[in-house]
Amino acid sequence: MDFQQLLINRRSIRRYTDEKIDPEHVKLILEAGLLSPTSKSSRAWQFVVVEDSDMLSRLADCKPAGAMPVAKCPLAVVVAVDTTSTDPWIEDGSVAASFMMLQAASLGLGSCWIQVRGRFTADNIPSEEYVQEALGMPETCIPVCILTFGHKDEDRKPQDLEKLKWENVHIGKF
Repeated sequence: MDFQQLLINRRSIRRYTDEKIDPEHVKLILEAGLLSPTSKSSRAWQFVVVEDSDMLSRLADCKPAGAMPVAKCPLAVVVAVDTTSTDPWIEDGSVAASFMMLQAASLGLGSCWIQVRGRFTADNIPSEEYVQEALGMPETCIPVCILTFGHKDEDRKPQDLEKLKWENVHIGKF
Protein backbone atom coordinates (compact mmCIF):
# COMPACT_ATOMS: atom_id res chain seq x y z
CA MET A 1 0.00 0.00 0.00
CA ASP A 2 1.43 3.38 -0.93
CA PHE A 3 1.53 6.26 1.56
CA GLN A 4 -1.58 8.00 0.20
CA GLN A 5 -3.61 4.80 0.56
CA LEU A 6 -2.21 4.33 4.07
CA LEU A 7 -3.44 7.81 5.03
CA ILE A 8 -6.87 7.23 3.50
CA ASN A 9 -7.33 3.84 5.19
CA ARG A 10 -5.84 4.57 8.64
CA ARG A 11 -8.65 5.13 11.12
CA SER A 12 -8.79 5.19 14.90
CA ILE A 13 -9.54 1.68 16.12
CA ARG A 14 -11.01 1.26 19.58
CA ARG A 15 -11.80 -2.46 19.58
CA TYR A 16 -9.14 -5.15 19.37
CA THR A 17 -8.98 -8.93 19.34
CA ASP A 18 -7.14 -10.78 22.12
CA GLU A 19 -4.34 -11.75 19.73
CA LYS A 20 -0.89 -10.61 20.86
CA ILE A 21 1.18 -8.40 18.60
CA ASP A 22 4.25 -10.00 17.04
CA PRO A 23 7.35 -8.77 18.94
CA GLU A 24 8.97 -7.77 15.63
CA HIS A 25 5.96 -5.53 14.91
CA VAL A 26 6.25 -3.98 18.38
CA LYS A 27 9.91 -3.25 17.63
CA LEU A 28 9.01 -1.62 14.30
CA ILE A 29 6.37 0.56 15.97
CA LEU A 30 8.86 1.72 18.59
CA GLU A 31 11.53 2.30 15.94
CA ALA A 32 9.09 4.57 14.11
CA GLY A 33 8.80 6.70 17.24
CA LEU A 34 12.56 6.70 17.72
CA LEU A 35 13.04 7.76 14.08
CA SER A 36 10.66 10.71 14.36
CA PRO A 37 12.10 14.20 13.98
CA THR A 38 12.51 16.38 17.05
CA SER A 39 13.38 20.01 17.57
CA LYS A 40 17.16 20.47 17.58
CA SER A 41 17.50 16.66 17.62
CA SER A 42 16.65 16.68 21.32
CA ARG A 43 15.07 13.21 21.20
CA ALA A 44 13.56 13.99 24.59
CA TRP A 45 10.59 11.66 24.20
CA GLN A 46 10.18 8.65 26.44
CA PHE A 47 8.02 5.65 25.52
CA VAL A 48 6.57 3.37 28.19
CA VAL A 49 5.40 0.07 26.71
CA VAL A 50 2.57 -1.55 28.67
CA GLU A 51 1.24 -5.06 28.07
CA ASP A 52 0.17 -6.02 31.61
CA SER A 53 -3.63 -6.19 31.69
CA ASP A 54 -3.86 -4.87 35.27
CA MET A 55 -1.78 -1.81 34.39
CA LEU A 56 -3.75 -1.28 31.18
CA SER A 57 -6.97 -1.27 33.23
CA ARG A 58 -5.44 1.17 35.69
CA LEU A 59 -4.29 3.51 32.88
CA ALA A 60 -7.80 3.43 31.41
CA ASP A 61 -8.91 5.34 34.52
CA CYS A 62 -6.77 8.34 33.52
CA LYS A 63 -9.96 10.11 32.44
CA PRO A 64 -13.67 9.35 32.76
CA ALA A 65 -14.46 9.20 29.04
CA GLY A 66 -12.57 8.07 25.97
CA ALA A 67 -9.89 5.90 27.57
CA MET A 68 -11.70 2.54 27.59
CA PRO A 69 -9.68 1.20 24.60
CA VAL A 70 -6.62 1.18 26.90
CA ALA A 71 -8.18 -1.48 29.13
CA LYS A 72 -9.02 -3.70 26.17
CA CYS A 73 -5.90 -3.49 24.00
CA PRO A 74 -3.01 -5.95 24.04
CA LEU A 75 -0.40 -3.17 23.90
CA ALA A 76 -0.26 0.49 24.86
CA VAL A 77 2.57 2.96 24.55
CA VAL A 78 2.59 6.02 26.77
CA VAL A 79 4.26 8.83 24.84
CA ALA A 80 5.90 11.31 27.19
CA VAL A 81 8.52 14.03 26.80
CA ASP A 82 11.11 15.39 29.22
CA THR A 83 10.09 19.05 29.37
CA THR A 84 13.50 20.09 30.71
CA SER A 85 15.17 18.93 27.47
CA THR A 86 13.09 20.70 24.87
CA ASP A 87 10.70 23.61 24.53
CA PRO A 88 8.42 22.18 21.80
CA TRP A 89 7.83 19.00 23.79
CA ILE A 90 4.16 18.69 22.82
CA GLU A 91 5.06 18.83 19.15
CA ASP A 92 7.92 16.33 19.50
CA GLY A 93 5.72 13.85 21.34
CA SER A 94 2.87 14.33 18.87
CA VAL A 95 5.09 13.66 15.86
CA ALA A 96 6.49 10.51 17.48
CA ALA A 97 2.97 9.27 18.27
CA SER A 98 1.85 9.92 14.70
CA PHE A 99 4.82 8.03 13.28
CA MET A 100 4.03 5.03 15.51
CA MET A 101 0.37 5.04 14.49
CA LEU A 102 1.28 5.15 10.79
CA GLN A 103 3.77 2.30 11.26
CA ALA A 104 1.06 0.22 12.96
CA ALA A 105 -1.33 0.89 10.08
CA SER A 106 1.32 -0.18 7.55
CA LEU A 107 1.55 -3.49 9.45
CA GLY A 108 -2.23 -3.97 9.31
CA LEU A 109 -2.67 -3.16 12.99
CA GLY A 110 -5.13 -0.76 14.56
CA SER A 111 -4.28 2.11 16.87
CA CYS A 112 -5.94 4.95 18.73
CA TRP A 113 -4.64 8.17 20.32
CA ILE A 114 -5.92 8.58 23.88
CA GLN A 115 -5.37 12.18 24.98
CA VAL A 116 -3.72 12.56 28.39
CA ARG A 117 -2.26 16.09 28.42
CA GLY A 118 -4.76 18.60 29.75
CA ARG A 119 -7.31 15.99 30.90
CA PHE A 120 -8.47 14.95 34.38
CA THR A 121 -9.50 11.76 36.16
CA ALA A 122 -13.01 11.31 37.55
CA ASP A 123 -11.55 12.52 40.88
CA ASN A 124 -10.25 15.71 39.21
CA ILE A 125 -6.59 14.64 39.35
CA PRO A 126 -4.63 15.83 36.30
CA SER A 127 -4.36 12.84 33.97
CA GLU A 128 -0.66 13.53 33.45
CA GLU A 129 -0.02 13.13 37.19
CA TYR A 130 -2.18 10.02 37.37
CA VAL A 131 -0.23 8.32 34.56
CA GLN A 132 3.13 9.46 35.96
CA GLU A 133 2.30 8.00 39.38
CA ALA A 134 0.97 4.73 37.95
CA LEU A 135 4.13 4.17 35.90
CA GLY A 136 6.69 5.67 38.29
CA MET A 137 7.64 8.43 35.86
CA PRO A 138 9.61 11.52 36.90
CA GLU A 139 7.56 14.72 37.16
CA THR A 140 9.60 16.39 34.40
CA CYS A 141 8.48 13.68 31.97
CA ILE A 142 4.98 14.73 30.89
CA PRO A 143 2.68 12.20 29.19
CA VAL A 144 1.20 13.56 25.97
CA CYS A 145 -0.97 10.55 25.10
CA ILE A 146 -1.46 6.83 25.42
CA LEU A 147 -1.45 4.97 22.12
CA THR A 148 -3.38 1.72 21.96
CA PHE A 149 -2.36 -0.97 19.47
CA GLY A 150 -3.80 -4.30 18.45
CA HIS A 151 -5.35 -6.50 15.82
CA LYS A 152 -8.56 -4.83 14.68
CA ASP A 153 -11.89 -6.12 15.93
CA GLU A 154 -13.86 -3.54 13.98
CA ASP A 155 -13.93 -2.28 10.42
CA ARG A 156 -13.92 1.42 9.63
CA LYS A 157 -14.62 2.95 6.24
CA PRO A 158 -11.70 4.70 4.55
CA GLN A 159 -11.58 8.48 4.63
CA ASP A 160 -13.83 10.11 2.03
CA LEU A 161 -11.70 12.43 -0.10
CA GLU A 162 -14.86 14.29 -1.11
CA LYS A 163 -15.17 15.48 2.50
CA LEU A 164 -11.70 17.02 2.77
CA LYS A 165 -11.95 20.59 4.03
CA TRP A 166 -10.08 22.33 1.24
CA GLU A 167 -11.61 25.60 2.43
CA ASN A 168 -9.15 25.37 5.34
CA VAL A 169 -6.17 25.63 2.96
CA HIS A 170 -4.90 29.15 2.29
CA ILE A 171 -2.31 29.97 -0.36
CA GLY A 172 0.03 32.88 0.21
CA LYS A 173 -1.97 34.45 3.02
CA PHE A 174 -5.02 33.77 5.11
